Amino acid sequence: MLTAVLVGLIGSSALVFGGVLGSYWRPPRWVTGVFLAFASGTLISALAFELFPEAVELAGVPYAAAGLFVGAATFVVINAWLDSRVASGAQEPGQEAAKEPAADSMAGAKAAQTEKVEQAADEKRPGGPAGAAIGFALLAAVTLDGVPENTALGVSLIASADAGITAGSLALLFAIFASNFPEAMVGAIAMRAADRSPRFAITLWTAAAVLLTIAVIVGYAALRGVDETALGFALAFAGGAVLASLADTLMPEAFERGRPVSALATALGFLVSFVLAEGF
Repeated sequence: MLTAVLVGLIGSSALVFGGVLGSYWRPPRWVTGVFLAFASGTLISALAFELFPEAVELAGVPYAAAGLFVGAATFVVINAWLDSRVASGAQEPGQEAAKEPAADSMAGAKAAQTEKVEQAADEKRPGGPAGAAIGFALLAAVTLDGVPENTALGVSLIASADAGITAGSLALLFAIFASNFPEAMVGAIAMRAADRSPRFAITLWTAAAVLLTIAVIVGYAALRGVDETALGFALAFAGGAVLASLADTLMPEAFERGRPVSALATALGFLVSFVLAEGF
């Protein structure tokens, strides 16, 4: 149990670090894009070489495939609801919501609203409700894909309870840390641009870190002792949610902010995570 607590604290601490940094520093857009692209690469590697293969080994292909699609579908359904919340929250009072092609997904909405917030800040005008909306959207997205990610991390510790943290668990931990940091930083930047205080932003991201730490503990404690099929399904479910978040949120946002070097950063993240998983 102590291992699960420590691992959860390490992985979720990136939210606190990112929240603090974003509250006091406003980096260029391409910097946050590169961070997000690197994080995407680490998650792709962890999903392809750790999460899903282990799910198949435990539950077999049919159950693992079912878990993958259920996890992805769950993310899509909740994400669609969040899209409507972001759109209504970002709308200025007395204005009609403008229909923009780039805002048809959460990633597009976040990119469009962040651009507006940054332009407003550059002109020394308050960020307004648009900035608050993008900050809370990122917070919701981190929580939505972070809960299954961290639960999967706790589950991965079950099989290695006697051996300690394996290379696979370490790779997944690194991927989670790498993805949490830039999302928290971008979210805190947006909140500050909307005239929220540093204390407000840091408190929210710290609360998210506590929630995701609990998810690791729940994954380790609540699923300990369940049969391998259920365990494999849970891992695949987490993998599906991670895959959906990559396609819908992380990678589009990384491309929007970090091009033309986002592809190279993604490749580097993939390589680093793979090397960690192989244990050399």
